[in-house]
Amino acid sequence: MTTDGIAACRLTRRVFLRSAAAGAAAGAAATAGCAQMRSSASAAEQARPRKPNIIFILADDLGYGDLGCYGQKRIRTPHLDAFAAEGIRFTQAYAGSTVCAPSRCGLMTGLHMGHALVRGNALVPLRPEDVTVAEVLKEAGYAAALAGKWGLGEPETTGIPNKQGFEYFYGYLNQVHAHNYYPDYLWRNEEKVPLPNEQTGGVATKRVVYSADLITQEALAFIERSKDRPFFLYYSPTIPHANNEAGKSGMEVPSDEPYSAEPWPQVEKNFAAMVTRLDADVGRIMALLKRLGIDQDTVVFFTSDNGPHKEGGHDAAFFESSGAVRGTKRDLYEGGIRVPTLVRCPGRIKPAVSDAAWAFWDFLPTAAELAGAKCPDGLDGISIVPALMGRPWKGHEYLYWEFYEGGFKQAARFGDWKAVRAGLAGKTELYNLRDDLRETRNVADENPQAVKRAEEIMRAARVESAVPMWSSTPRTKAK
Repeated sequence: MTTDGIAACRLTRRVFLRSAAAGAAAGAAATAGCAQMRSSASAAEQARPRKPNIIFILADDLGYGDLGCYGQKRIRTPHLDAFAAEGIRFTQAYAGSTVCAPSRCGLMTGLHMGHALVRGNALVPLRPEDVTVAEVLKEAGYAAALAGKWGLGEPETTGIPNKQGFEYFYGYLNQVHAHNYYPDYLWRNEEKVPLPNEQTGGVATKRVVYSADLITQEALAFIERSKDRPFFLYYSPTIPHANNEAGKSGMEVPSDEPYSAEPWPQVEKNFAAMVTRLDADVGRIMALLKRLGIDQDTVVFFTSDNGPHKEGGHDAAFFESSGAVRGTKRDLYEGGIRVPTLVRCPGRIKPAVSDAAWAFWDFLPTAAELAGAKCPDGLDGISIVPALMGRPWKGHEYLYWEFYEGGFKQAARFGDWKAVRAGLAGKTELYNLRDDLRETRNVADENPQAVKRAEEIMRAARVESAVPMWSSTPRTKAK
């Protein structure tokens, strides 16, 4: 499809919101017309909200092998392991990109890296015409809040959460600011809220309050005050990302318990403690849902924005954070983009292990279907609701990524084939994930037709970015 064709099939925010409002009015009329048909339903069924609450929990740099339910042997994650046992554990779910901002852009807008606005870590804000999942759900009557890291718009830009569908926001706007777990301020909506921590150059010199604790408290408070209406909570703690500004001491956590006595390097004790702390915070959210009696009315997603990092002194190999796959954050091999992904809703979603292959850009249409909301046209994502409900799901013809740090790179997944290429003129590598999950045997020479198909996908799946720094071709200096 041409650039003009893609632009034409995408609704602008104004057109989408107008059409969504009309659809909501029609839906309300239909709901009223069906009310008498439900008169024989049980009192319990009538007491349930018409639409499920939706919580999306996004860890930061958590690897495919960092949870017990994905094979981790040394880091304790009892709450997430229980979550997996009670819901669906996906074995072939993918992040939007291999670093933070573009991955979150794909999550919020339903577009893969060949079409998304934000394709790398840079201060590029979402625009007024970009439609986010929060806006889609807001038009369907949902309260929408973000607690944690945003990364898609700086202060006083069009990209801040409050201008992208979220009625409430608490946390970090800036990705670099989010490195610091003891910042001297966080944002509440458009207000900078001072904190008693003190810092120099992005590293705390006085540690009083831990940002992850504050963010979790805000998430819990939003659930409490929204329990009587459908809500969408995007909970994006920064754990276990490193504070890169702290060098080899970048794994910041108040205590290394329960690993204090382990004969590990201190930085690895801290990393493990961060993951277990994240696990406990997820446990607090799940316990609150049960206490409020909305556990069975809430679809909870848990995943990570990309693969595991090798930053802040942490060695991703120490705990085998990539699990059974090759690569880490910033790679387009599986370890950089395949992420642990769990979905749970007792009474609606049956426990299972699923090999459905889907990616972050599928979340927007999935949330829209769950909410009975109108979905924007021209998305790359498709709803995975059938897969959640145990029904047949056709899935994608292909999944596509591109990345720019260290030179332009592309990757495509189609069937069991996985292709990776560096540069438009680079030689395409080809792997059969069914037989070679670690992508160690390049079988391109033996499979020319699969290589041809991969290169067709890499050519057709993208348009050039409107942002010059994300060009697929190197720019030469003017003479």
